[in-house]
Amino acid sequence: MDDALKDVQERIHHRFRQVKLLRTALTHSSYANEHGGVLENNERLEFLGDAVLELCVSEELYARFPHVREGELTRMRSKLVSKPTLAGLARELGLDEFMLLGKGEEGQGGRTRKSLMADALEAVLGAVFLDQGFEGARQWVRKVFEEHWPLTPVASVSKDYKSELQEETQRRYKDRPVYTLEHSNGPDHAKVFEVKLTLPTGETLTAKAGSVKKAEQKAAGRALVMLREEEEE
Repeated sequence: MDDALKDVQERIHHRFRQVKLLRTALTHSSYANEHGGVLENNERLEFLGDAVLELCVSEELYARFPHVREGELTRMRSKLVSKPTLAGLARELGLDEFMLLGKGEEGQGGRTRKSLMADALEAVLGAVFLDQGFEGARQWVRKVFEEHWPLTPVASVSKDYKSELQEETQRRYKDRPVYTLEHSNGPDHAKVFEVKLTLPTGETLTAKAGSVKKAEQKAAGRALVMLREEEEE
């Protein structure tokens, strides 16, 4: 397990001072129960991480969108801390590979359960908080959510950033952006795709998501933000 703990610290971008906290965060109650209950499971850390996550995400949204009303901030936060979002992040970090599960839970497909993976992510955040305090937790959340922060206050699922970007580049440069699939990784049920977007100017951006289309949309959204910021300068 010691080698696995070294690997997981690389994957989650955090070097623990108290590595035992990470081990606890990765220990599901089913595994602890099968070992006579002598091991601490991650439920208490998950409880703590849930509270820390809500505060970290709330603070980041408050800073990113200074003119957005409380209701819209709440909707954005709800999406970011939802079970599907957290489970996706857990898989991106490889937590599904490192979780310690009991044989029964393993046999029932525990590593693919969104609720279990979401709880694991919150438990790891709780461990980071105990390891390095609120500032360490805040920096970790910013890093882990880096590819997932909303681009605009109105996070409509029907927003077609690709079409909007194409219109913008046609207007500015009389040319279209180019999307290239760089690579994909992860198991078949939870692949993560990385797409590179090349603007007619030669500038490039990358984005990751659970499908090529979503990654392209995310990259296009970022490109629009960049172009508009440049126009305002």
